[in-house]
Amino acid sequence: MDKPTPVERIEHILAAISSIREFMNGATLEAFAADEMLQSAVKWNFLIIGEAIRNVDQSILDKYPYPSHIPKSFLKYFIESYNEVKIERTYFAKKELGDLEDVMKSILKNEF
Repeated sequence: MDKPTPVERIEHILAAISSIREFMNGATLEAFAADEMLQSAVKWNFLIIGEAIRNVDQSILDKYPYPSHIPKSFLKYFIESYNEVKIERTYFAKKELGDLEDVMKSILKNEF
């Protein structure tokens, strides 16, 4: 199996952002905390984001005003704390996705 290209990795990030938004549409923190299937779906997509951005060339990411270390560290957090991931942290992380989405779209437009 071939590794995804940088463009495909960015497309994976954008698709994962879209999925998180769709899954969490209108969900309150209480509803999110009570729904293990929703939590799993959202966590999975955050893992995709972290792994995909980890494999985008850092010299490209450095050109844009976005702290790319954040999704990378979120990936590490999920992996290392898999059984102790704080529901609130996952729920509120969705607020950060707009800036990431904008940067990924800019990278696709300007770099490829």
